[in-house]
Amino acid sequence: MSNALQLPIIDLASPDRFSTANSIRKACIDHGFFYLVNHGVDEELVKKVFEQSSNFFSFPIEEKMKLAIKNHRGYTALYAEKLDTTLTTKGDSKETFYLGPLADGLNQWPLEEDLPSWRSAMETYHQKVLSAGTKLLSLIALSLKLDEDFFWKVGALNEQVGVIRLLHYPGSGDSDSSSEEIYGASAHSDYGMITLLMTDGVPGLQQICREKSKQPQVWEDVPSISGAFIVNIGDMMERWTNCLFRSTLHRVLPPRQERYSVAFFMDPGKDCIVECLESCCSEACPPRFPPIKASDYLEERFRLTSVK
Repeated sequence: MSNALQLPIIDLASPDRFSTANSIRKACIDHGFFYLVNHGVDEELVKKVFEQSSNFFSFPIEEKMKLAIKNHRGYTALYAEKLDTTLTTKGDSKETFYLGPLADGLNQWPLEEDLPSWRSAMETYHQKVLSAGTKLLSLIALSLKLDEDFFWKVGALNEQVGVIRLLHYPGSGDSDSSSEEIYGASAHSDYGMITLLMTDGVPGLQQICREKSKQPQVWEDVPSISGAFIVNIGDMMERWTNCLFRSTLHRVLPPRQERYSVAFFMDPGKDCIVECLESCCSEACPPRFPPIKASDYLEERFRLTSVK
């Protein structure tokens, strides 16, 4: 039986930026996860995005496959991905749709006559969450004793970034009834800087393990808070901070009822070099990771998790 985890709540609209930055620092060291409130993404927009996501995933599979993923944009079917590459089972019991930066022309869009207002809702959501994520990254920079614009200076934000991932987990009555242990999303850490996750409120399904290498792994439920993003640290931020901030393992168990969520990944610009911050290493604590170009790291992670 999992324990429910009590995570810190960060107010993005707080006027006391240094106090907020200190709270973020503690949350990232202790948990690698926190809630974000007063983020500027209004409730009606979130509701519209979830409705549009549900409308798309309700299409017949042959219609969804017309937008099958290419260039990391578009639809992936049930079991097409396996986030825990050590598992011998088939892929994860979820279907997804990826939407990336709006300006690069790579996104795939359902036809307007099939899903009116789908594209406009997703574009507006992308812009709003990107704005919230950028503000949050300036506070994370402060929390690391850096200039607020550090992530701009190193090229992490000097091109439009941000990937939306619409997720649909079928209820247990809709999934494969084999004896294999299948996860909605098997254990993984995220790849980029930070992830801002909004859920539909189906409880008790998103869990994290606070110690990656500890055995046995102890999993804790992360309950949703209405209107709040669940924010977690990604691998790139862990590399920058020399493991001071944790990219915590998390997973989704197969839900009893269908579940929808929307993840927004703040990944660094493709040419950004991610290397240990001077403030996060010393002679006694040397850098644990070599410098790496963001696009090289991301491509390798995507390659490993795709089920052939």
